[in-house]
Amino acid sequence: MALINKNAAQITATIVSNKRVGQYHQLIINIGDLAQACKPGNFVAISVGGETSGMILRRAFAISRVSTSTTFGGTMELIVAAHGQGSRWLCAQPEGATLNLVVPLGTAFGIPTEPVQVLLVGGGYGSAPLFGLAEVLNARGCRVDMLLGASTAGKIYAPMEGKRAVNSLRIYTEDGSMGQMGRVTDPIASLIKDMDIAVIYSCGPMAMLSAINAITSQSDVIHQCAVEESMACGIGICMTCVLPVADETGAVSMLRSCIDGPVMDGAYVQWDKLGQVL
Repeated sequence: MALINKNAAQITATIVSNKRVGQYHQLIINIGDLAQACKPGNFVAISVGGETSGMILRRAFAISRVSTSTTFGGTMELIVAAHGQGSRWLCAQPEGATLNLVVPLGTAFGIPTEPVQVLLVGGGYGSAPLFGLAEVLNARGCRVDMLLGASTAGKIYAPMEGKRAVNSLRIYTEDGSMGQMGRVTDPIASLIKDMDIAVIYSCGPMAMLSAINAITSQSDVIHQCAVEESMACGIGICMTCVLPVADETGAVSMLRSCIDGPVMDGAYVQWDKLGQVL
């Protein structure tokens, strides 16, 4: 049975910065020495709403990146879209506010042991964790190329930052308002062939992840994806974030995204069975 991330701890953390970046909020939170335990792909579970709130469940957010400075010590960056009640509350918190959170949680992306060609594919603000991953892959000597996609330009997160983080960046929007018109998955098959891609790392909507896996299943490319399943507890208790995943023998089990994921080998996720009761 999978266990909670052994490095996880519940702490009270201070918001260092809260800035609006396009349609999203960039939060920098002081987590001290725990920043050293956070890896690309990990997430944080935050108590939202305050002490008198009826929102009893924590909200899970992917960690975009971590850093250490002499001014603030260890910090983590979150990119948050103010969609639901919990995320709206979090985005409204001022600098200096404190949060009760558990970090780091979940599995991390696997990093190649030697330099290889990798492709990062992100959908909407789900692409944020890929920027921190790009830094780690660059340090390993990998060539890193990136595809960013969304329905419209306003939903593309930090395209200029993406350009600085990778060797090449292509942007696709469904309405053609930024980059090329189309889906972010459109060029993947040709890029695999032309650039000798060894690993694809992806973050974004489940439909996008499924489409990527349909492409990689026709090749030898490894597909590591951060699945997007709603997590109610974040620590493996409630079983609300399960999805069907096969093992090496082909046997399918309902695994918890918060414990066995969010990063998974896309080849084993049973994409055609998502949402079904097995």
